[in-house]
Amino acid sequence: MALYKETAHVKPSSDAAFDTIHTPGSATPFSGIYRCTGCGKEDVSEDGKPLPPQSHHVHATSQPPIRWKLLVFAQHKGS
Repeated sequence: MALYKETAHVKPSSDAAFDTIHTPGSATPFSGIYRCTGCGKEDVSEDGKPLPPQSHHVHATSQPPIRWKLLVFAQHKGS
């Protein structure tokens, strides 16, 4: 679970970008923290670079496949 301290720097959003599911290794659409929908593991990925690959972490056979979902969008200065 992502944590934060200063509420002045974080705000909620209902943007559809937070609903999109991404496959391992696909291009990262937005810089930020991504969460695996199968196990909850989180990782940081940068815009345009590949999301963590399938080999990033191992799921038990009882878990769904690794898929990434944007959890926290990292807004760059001026954007």
